[in-house]
Amino acid sequence: MTEKQPRVFPADFLWGSATASYQIEGAASEDGRTPSIWDTFCRTPGKVFQGDNGDVACDHYHRWSDDLDLMSELGLQAYRFSVSWSRVQPTGRGPAVQRGLDFYRALADGLLERNITPAITLYHWDLPQELEDAGGWPARETAERFAEYAQLVATALGDRVKLWTTLNEPFCSAFLGYGSGVHAPGRTEPESVLKAAHHLNLAHGLGVQALRTVLPAEAQIGITFNPGVIRARTESPEDQDAARRIDALHTRIFTDPVLHGAYPGDLKEDTAHVSDWSFVRDGDEAEIHQQIDFLGLNYYTPTVVSAPVEGREAPRNDGHGASDHSPWVGSETVEFHLAPGERTDMGWVIDPTGLVQLLRRFGEERPDLPLYITENGAAFDDKVDASGVVQDPDRISYLHGHLDAVHQAIAQGVDVRGYFLWSLLDNFEWAYGYSKRFGVVHVDFETLRRTPKASARWYAGVVGSGQLPAAG
Repeated sequence: MTEKQPRVFPADFLWGSATASYQIEGAASEDGRTPSIWDTFCRTPGKVFQGDNGDVACDHYHRWSDDLDLMSELGLQAYRFSVSWSRVQPTGRGPAVQRGLDFYRALADGLLERNITPAITLYHWDLPQELEDAGGWPARETAERFAEYAQLVATALGDRVKLWTTLNEPFCSAFLGYGSGVHAPGRTEPESVLKAAHHLNLAHGLGVQALRTVLPAEAQIGITFNPGVIRARTESPEDQDAARRIDALHTRIFTDPVLHGAYPGDLKEDTAHVSDWSFVRDGDEAEIHQQIDFLGLNYYTPTVVSAPVEGREAPRNDGHGASDHSPWVGSETVEFHLAPGERTDMGWVIDPTGLVQLLRRFGEERPDLPLYITENGAAFDDKVDASGVVQDPDRISYLHGHLDAVHQAIAQGVDVRGYFLWSLLDNFEWAYGYSKRFGVVHVDFETLRRTPKASARWYAGVVGSGQLPAAG
């Protein structure tokens, strides 16, 4: 029997980890920062587990230098972080607050000093509350404000940062924020979902144009999606159509206009009774369809769907949180099913084949566009043992399987340039509060002590060698 060999990654493959501002920074009311929609949502009774909030989170705002030392110790080559819009432009309008920009300047400089590539995400869900009060993402003006904000940040950091992402997972912002209401701002308005999706797309397009006006030519600009890996439960035409419908809502509503310059016709047909799409103005799709330098993909688990079973209400457990309101506008009766297999602490099935499928899809759809895995990881119920160690073999197994999937895709000709593990730190996991731990570094939320888990040391070994050890 032939022994399995280590999988060697390309020499220039970029190895990193990722976080998001509201999930780790804390300092929610310091240095001019004003509330975002997540600050407000956390203070709405019943919205977040145990009433948790991001006021302190991991206190990264004050502990950033130590956290960068930790990244350096682990050998990370890149760090993907997001900018808090309300920290640098508190009202979502007008001039920037220099203290906010100074924080991100210092963070970028600290990364460069440690030979870690900074990768900025401009929007990871924390819209300034004042812009939500003016209509939020269903309002066209929000897209225009985003472009101004993007230009402010790029003017301040463009000499330091070469990797720029406009939006993170606009699906969640639109469908979970304005449809099911399980994310901030917690609205449940079907047509607003479609308007929000369009204006997020428009924000991306306008944002890319704004970034190009101030960033140096060598800067790389992209966007991060969490496309659904949607699988029909059976081969029946009805189940296949259910998969088509959910793929349109989860993925193609964003990828088609961004990558190809037009919304899919079947999406408009499926949602015609919800909206006439008159909010899409002439020229909008061309504005959205800007040249980008890379595409970021986030992957955690596949989704299994079917047509509705007669006489049974479609379950709401679609992997995005329990709600009495469906996010799937126009396709509310599609049923979601739990696939067999081992699960993470989120209840998500562990299936690396979905990552191969996802990478191949976009490698074939846009072979000219380099891909990055901008998020991939798993939550488990990790604990510090009596000796002060956090053993997390399930996470190591998860990461091994998914990195093997990335290697398979590269071997099949897909242009994958890097991998950002989610997440560096245990943190505020949105509506789940502090009950779910995605980090490779354990955070004691009472003392804020950081303890690298066994998975952190394992990942450091992969990064340092540039290869994935044989399983076993």
